[in-house]
Amino acid sequence: MTSTKAAAIAHDLRERVALGEFADTGAMDSEAQLRSRYGVSRPTVRRALETLRDEGLVESRHGAGWFVTGSAFHQRLALGTFRHAGSAVAEAGKSLRRRVVEFGFRPAPLSLAVALGVDEGSDLLHARSVRTVDGEGLDVVREWVPSALAGAVSRDAATTPGIWETLQRQGHRITTVRQTVTAGLASDTDADLLGVAEGDPLLLVRRVAVADGAPVALSDHRYLAARFALEVEFNSGPATAGSETPGLRSVDAATPSPKERTA
Repeated sequence: MTSTKAAAIAHDLRERVALGEFADTGAMDSEAQLRSRYGVSRPTVRRALETLRDEGLVESRHGAGWFVTGSAFHQRLALGTFRHAGSAVAEAGKSLRRRVVEFGFRPAPLSLAVALGVDEGSDLLHARSVRTVDGEGLDVVREWVPSALAGAVSRDAATTPGIWETLQRQGHRITTVRQTVTAGLASDTDADLLGVAEGDPLLLVRRVAVADGAPVALSDHRYLAARFALEVEFNSGPATAGSETPGLRSVDAATPSPKERTA
């Protein structure tokens, strides 16, 4: 059981490293913080960290804690437009539905507090939902909103029209979306919600919505890799002196399942 818990913690930490949660200083949560976060013993946390150390992702520095030594490369793109999965699904003539399975307030861990510009431990509205396309799983979504903005977001609103759209209807016009993309595997919770096998490949997409220069929401999407793809179209923008960077446009594309592909 301990080894299973350690493997699950190592998997979660591996994803957090890939998503850039420790990018600023490379410093990871302390072992005490990890014990509290995952509700396990010190040996279990140490075993998980040693697994990542053996993979060359982290190192222990005497008296300072654990630090990331190897992570995913993050290339920042100047994206001109942003589209969400709902629009791509609708264009494919399909119907997307959302089912909220968790909804309530939780204290902000350090990584989310930094991303959302709030104090560590302050309340964040948290929602976990599963989205399906014509009855088949598409992704599991976890969303966080600072409590100061969460008053207008009910569980029903989180279901339809969704948290981001609800915030926009309340006057928080989202002008920028910061997006991080990496790969992952389905956890037991993902597998249960999506109706797939644990360990199936996922596309992990973290999005931070910015309105009036400040973050207003963060969402983590765990898409089934066989059903979803992100496409980036490179266009030759207007020439500017000393610049060879083309204009960019980001497009989310919901790909058909194998069943749909052969239909």
